[in-house]
Amino acid sequence: MEVKIDTKERFHVVSITAACFTATMAEELSQKLTPYLELDVKSSESPGNIVLKMTAVTALDPEGAQALQLLQQRFYEHNRSFVIMNVTPTESEAWDIVQMEEIERELLDNEFSDN
Repeated sequence: MEVKIDTKERFHVVSITAACFTATMAEELSQKLTPYLELDVKSSESPGNIVLKMTAVTALDPEGAQALQLLQQRFYEHNRSFVIMNVTPTESEAWDIVQMEEIERELLDNEFSDN
């Protein structure tokens, strides 16, 4: 599977270029994105947040959709954002979601460290 990755300040835009997204492609995507989970979340470099741009995708099989949901959950469990851009129409809105989730994680971290 061929993807285009564009690195921004706080996230990486991963563009899917295929018209049909399958479970096999989701597995390949998961393997490509796993290294982003190992980046230091507090780093001044991009912390491993992902915006998945699926504007070229016209078909998504159910297994592929389920695999994306599991991948999003993995990122969430590692305090990372994983935004699917066809659900969020623009990159700007995706960036807003990344920022809100980062603030949420900071607030939760502060809440737990105060106790």
